[in-house]
Amino acid sequence: MRNRVQEFRKAARLSQEELAAKVGVTRQTITSLENGKYQASLLLAHKLARYFETAIEEMFLFDDEEEGT
Repeated sequence: MRNRVQEFRKAARLSQEELAAKVGVTRQTITSLENGKYQASLLLAHKLARYFETAIEEMFLFDDEEEGT
């Protein structure tokens, strides 16, 4: 699953630290999300989507082929 966290964050002119504070995680979590080294929990995905006023599906892009379906 890919995500657009960095794209949304930069469009909002937020640092990783600022975004992390707004959704209640560490800067390292945001860095790992942006680098594809961490998959957001459903709760974190919801918080991020709600913060950016978008649908989870717009921020987190699921690829059916990744799951072999």
